Amino acid sequence: MKNDKTLKNWLAKMNLNHPLVIAGPCSAETEEQVLTIAHQLKNSDATVMRAGIWKPRTRPGNFEGVGAIGLEWLKKAKEETGLMIATEVANKTHVDLAIKAGVDVLWIGARSTVSPFIVQEIADALEGTDKIVLVKNPVNPDLALWLGGVERLYNANIKNLGVIHRGFSTYEKIKYRNNPEWQIAIDLQNQFPDLPILVDPSHIAGDRNLVFDICQTALDLNYDGMIVETHHTPDKAWSDAAQQITPDFLKQMTIDLRIRNKEGAEEFNKDLRGLRSKIDVIDNQIIELLGKRMQVADEIGELKKENNVAILQPERWSKVLNRLTMEGEKKDLSKDFVERLTKAIHEESINHQHKIISH
Repeated sequence: MKNDKTLKNWLAKMNLNHPLVIAGPCSAETEEQVLTIAHQLKNSDATVMRAGIWKPRTRPGNFEGVGAIGLEWLKKAKEETGLMIATEVANKTHVDLAIKAGVDVLWIGARSTVSPFIVQEIADALEGTDKIVLVKNPVNPDLALWLGGVERLYNANIKNLGVIHRGFSTYEKIKYRNNPEWQIAIDLQNQFPDLPILVDPSHIAGDRNLVFDICQTALDLNYDGMIVETHHTPDKAWSDAAQQITPDFLKQMTIDLRIRNKEGAEEFNKDLRGLRSKIDVIDNQIIELLGKRMQVADEIGELKKENNVAILQPERWSKVLNRLTMEGEKKDLSKDFVERLTKAIHEESINHQHKIISH
């Protein structure tokens, strides 16, 4: 994807002295609520006000948005404050109504990104538009699916494209509502460095107390900005109350966040190269040790095959996981990391043994 169809040029024209900030409530609830938040955001670093108008929920029966009337409230907020406005769209009707209301930024939600049919319908409705269109990562951790959604919009000659990293749903909930899986976003950046990426700390966190740290991590990884759920009375919000921050918190957060230099001075670069060389050596050693571990797993597979023993031994696996988790804590490694690493190694060992036993 070429630079002429991404937001990098648009962001440069904005001449902001800070990352792009999109803020506003999870859901537009009343006209008064939308306008109150808009005026409180006016004197912050927010350039765009967001609000959900159509809110399909994970389970039916909860508040699912006020519908098209909310667009009129956003339009009024734009007129009174000068903020650009943004909302989520999930079909052609949403697109048509949003464009008619003068919405500046449209994003495609995680549940829509998973469906090529929905993304293509939206792409066809937006073909050739100069509106800003942002694609949230799909619910499941699949980089190809995420990029596929972006490519459909790119092929529709949509001129201002970007992506939103909102984390990925997993069965095991450890710390976050949606695990960030930072490496997937890093892989996307490496493949398409001209494609702007924003972080959605609200949906990653599920808890307002984690929002700042997630934003700082994103800025440390050279993200272009953030889209943050912001409500003047978050505890009374009609949806996702726990993850929304106040406009005052947002103002202080953008002051406290640190913007890192992308490059350092000559002496810094020299020291960095030395440390990276050490990491390269250690990484090679890790791969070498993993190779040796799999050789032992192969021997175990042969032994199990000879004795007609099942591959998985639950008691042994539980003991290994618990032992390595405790050892990891002694080395200042997070439980989450050690568990994920150990499970990945165990899965590879099972694959090796399965090949041996099945032949």
